Amino acid sequence: MTRPRADAGELAARLEDAGFDVALCPLIEVEPIGPAEVDLSSYDWLVVTSRNAARELARRGRGRARSVAAVGPGTAAELPEPPDLIATVSTQEGLLAELPQSAGRVLFAGAEGARRLLADELQADVVALYRTRELRPEAFPDVDVVVLASASAARAYAALGLPTPAVSIGPQTTAEADARGVTVIAEAVSQDVDGLVDAVRAAAKAAAEA
Repeated sequence: MTRPRADAGELAARLEDAGFDVALCPLIEVEPIGPAEVDLSSYDWLVVTSRNAARELARRGRGRARSVAAVGPGTAAELPEPPDLIATVSTQEGLLAELPQSAGRVLFAGAEGARRLLADELQADVVALYRTRELRPEAFPDVDVVVLASASAARAYAALGLPTPAVSIGPQTTAEADARGVTVIAEAVSQDVDGLVDAVRAAAKAAAEA
C-alpha cells in the first residue's frame, strides 16, 4: 500500500481481513498550503474532491456554504457536517452529473494541481489547500501487487521503475499509471475502500488462475 500512513488504516485492515499480507510503504505525503482561513459563507455550493481537502476545511473553514457536495463517502466522512450531496460515482465527472446546472457561486476545494473539470464547468472559485510530495523509500517491499489510490501515487511509483504490477482506484489513476509504464492488472469499479478490496481480490484470482 502506497497511501500515507494516516490514510491507510481502514484499507489495510480490510485487506488483512480478506486474507492478504499487507506492507505499508507510503510514496506520497501531504503538505498543507493556502490561506489560514477559508470563508465559505458567500458560496451557494462548496465542492470538495478529496479527504485531505475535507480535513483542511474542517480546520480552516469559516461559516458555511448554502450547500456542500462531496466526491464520495470517504471525503464526506471528513467534513465537519454531513454534505447535502455525495456523488454516486466517486469521480469529478460523477459529481458534475449530479450537481444542478445552475449552481450559482461555487467554491472548489482540492489539491494544488487538481483536475480542473469541475472548476471549469461550474466556473468556480478555486482554493488549493494542500499539495502532495513524492517520497523515495530506501527499500521497497517484495510484494506481488501494489495498490495505487491516487494519480500522485501512480506517478511516485512509476518513478521507482519497478516491475511489480498495480491495482488502481479508478480511471484517472489508471491513465496516469499507463502513461508512465506501470502495468495495471485490476481497476476498482467504485472509487473507495470496497472497490479497492474487490480489485485486489480480482487481481489475486487472476494470478492464481494464470
